[in-house]
Amino acid sequence: MSKKTKISLIVIIVLFIAGMALYPTIKQHLSQQEDPPAGQTAQSKNSGGAGKALNVMATVIKPTNLTDVFRTKGILIPNEEVSLSFEASGKITDIYFQEGTTIKKGQLLAKVNDLPLQAELKKLLAQKPLAEDRVYRQKSLLERDAVSKESYESINTELEKLYADIELVKSKIAQTELRAPFDGVIGLRQVSEGAYATPTTIISNLTSISPLKIEFSVNERQARDIKEGTKLNFVLENDLNVYNATVYAVESKLDEKTLSLKARALYPNPQGKLRPGHSAGIEIKLKEIQETIAIPSIASITEMGRDLVYIFKGGKAKQIVITKGLRTASSVQVLDGLQTGDTLLVSGVMQLREGLPVVVDQLVDNVQ
Repeated sequence: MSKKTKISLIVIIVLFIAGMALYPTIKQHLSQQEDPPAGQTAQSKNSGGAGKALNVMATVIKPTNLTDVFRTKGILIPNEEVSLSFEASGKITDIYFQEGTTIKKGQLLAKVNDLPLQAELKKLLAQKPLAEDRVYRQKSLLERDAVSKESYESINTELEKLYADIELVKSKIAQTELRAPFDGVIGLRQVSEGAYATPTTIISNLTSISPLKIEFSVNERQARDIKEGTKLNFVLENDLNVYNATVYAVESKLDEKTLSLKARALYPNPQGKLRPGHSAGIEIKLKEIQETIAIPSIASITEMGRDLVYIFKGGKAKQIVITKGLRTASSVQVLDGLQTGDTLLVSGVMQLREGLPVVVDQLVDNVQ
């Protein structure tokens, strides 16, 4: 390394060390030149912020009707539904119904073989005239004291036994017949003629769809408002109609797991237009208050246990303590604190403070 190069290297090292030593002093000097004193900064901020107005939206308070509406989902279920089967076992000899048709109560739907029972019934009926004649003759003899009372009662008992045997066979024959227990629509049949049926064999399903039931649940808060006679509206998917139903029964207690109360409503379903199984959007009007002061829920805040709103007064925000009443999904009733004609500020509520200058950009409609 040459002597000139060594000298240059030494100079560079000295300058670097000197720069590192003087860096804090130079930085502080530059900072003092660029930034104003702390007191001056705070003063300028305070003076500038106090004069800047906040742009907000507002509404003029006027009396309105407030409705508390509860919405939930439900399902359409049949008024009655049963899986049809025979009481007796045997080979199916006849099926009389057509699938998917309307059936009347008591209508004969199907039958299993009853020939042995019919033969037994015929035999018993053949014995009936002779048995009755014997009783008649014994009674005549008893009236003339020609036979003992015990003899007459024995013959009469045999007749009563014959009557009982006839009724027993008739009831067994009835068990070979499948009849509709109520009016309804019968579904698809599950068996064919010639099949052997037992009491566990499902022949078809019978469903009563006029009227229809709507089953739904309400939460703990609405449980006390749902009772027999409560009116509701419901809609179905891809159906523009609104249907009306009436609650006819409510479960005796809340579900322990969900804390919900199950209820059922009745819809007449004329001509059987609606079918069970559809989900329904349900709307129940729980309460309606006429001519009251109501505000959007977003217009109020809670501070230190107080409910606060801001009104527009003299170009500034004025803080008001209110007393709330009925609450709905988007609105709240004001019992005290606001009056008709007050201009309520409904936007920027979290930024508002007492006496803050505000500019109302837009007046919006009052709560409906």
